[in-house]
Amino acid sequence: METTRLGAQGPRTSILGLGCMGMSDFYGPADEAESIATVQAALDAGISLLDTGDFYGMGHNELLIREAIKGGRRAQAVISVKFGALRDPAGSWNGYDARPVAVKNFLAYTLKRLGTDHVDIYRPSRLDPQVPIEDTVGALADLVKAGWVRHIGLSEVSAATLRRASAVHPIADLQIEYSLLSRDIEAEILPTCRELGIGITAYGVLSRGLISGHWTSARTLAAGDFRGASPRFQAENLGHNLALADALRDIAREQGHSVAQLAIAWVRSRGDDIVPLVGARTRERLAESLGSLQVRLTAEDLARIETAVPAGAAAGQRYPAALMAYMDSARG
Repeated sequence: METTRLGAQGPRTSILGLGCMGMSDFYGPADEAESIATVQAALDAGISLLDTGDFYGMGHNELLIREAIKGGRRAQAVISVKFGALRDPAGSWNGYDARPVAVKNFLAYTLKRLGTDHVDIYRPSRLDPQVPIEDTVGALADLVKAGWVRHIGLSEVSAATLRRASAVHPIADLQIEYSLLSRDIEAEILPTCRELGIGITAYGVLSRGLISGHWTSARTLAAGDFRGASPRFQAENLGHNLALADALRDIAREQGHSVAQLAIAWVRSRGDDIVPLVGARTRERLAESLGSLQVRLTAEDLARIETAVPAGAAAGQRYPAALMAYMDSARG
């Protein structure tokens, strides 16, 4: 497995990361034993970057990772944790809290659940509109000095917020959605990251399954599956977006790859400073994602892919309106 450095001053990680969210939340039921086996298989394959959030399953995801890294595996992992999302016992959302005192409180619980003495990358899951980013990053900088956090990251913030945050402390990476169906970062956010020496960890590289090659319009979603409320999975939007996946299928078939492998390889082709996070929940899907590392895209291949799925081709926003309201990144 090749490695890369996240940003100018971040940690070295594998060139592919594992997003663990779906093992605990948002995509319907998951098999816990298979999830743990998948995390361990990823580590065995050389994937070091494990991404989680303290609100994924209200702590369940961190406890799952703790099980997966027992027996000396912690040293193999670069653990990235998001914090700040507030939820109630029913799983509903109650905003975000990135006050300095809350940052330190969230971390204390995370360290206990993970069974570790430090987090490699720690980041607010969204910008707290009530707290200046300078205050949040200042609190994170204190945790870096104390040794409980190694690097500071951000998630779904604008170019302006990146500049303000970087003036307080170096930012290792920005975690943000980036795929063939979500390319808004290319206008301002990605160039700003490159100017400031901030890496990108790209989530949603398969658009939550839409361009995985495995989704069909007949699929029935389980109760609690986030995609049931996602605009891109609704009615006419779904048909339009699946047609884009079908256009990719023809190209992938010619090359002997799966649609998912082609889509992941496209994200990797956008720059060595971009690390795709794959949301595999099973060892089978993990193996498919690892196969993307064997895909070599020529200039002609890239042109065909972008003709099949042009920038801005997706139908529907990537989150429901209520959640888009918290997206500082949507402001540029």
